[in-house]
Amino acid sequence: MNLLCSAYYQAHVQRELCWFVTATLRSYEHLAFDRTLDADASLFEFFVPFSTEKYFLELMRYYQNEGLVSNLVKLDNRLADLGQQV
Repeated sequence: MNLLCSAYYQAHVQRELCWFVTATLRSYEHLAFDRTLDADASLFEFFVPFSTEKYFLELMRYYQNEGLVSNLVKLDNRLADLGQQV
């Protein structure tokens, strides 16, 4: 997965069940790459290939409805600037 050419999202994940969210994301091949951005705030970042963005958002809506994910926002890919500097 090329992280520079991916959609970029951030969200808070319920601390007690973050293992569940990350495990299910990883069970789908190439759906998204997740990483903890701020452990204290339970803030995660997600790099999502444009080809799987629709499925990622469906899963995130389900997690939001279940109270596992909150404050999901799409932002500019923070690595895109790094790619231009290289």
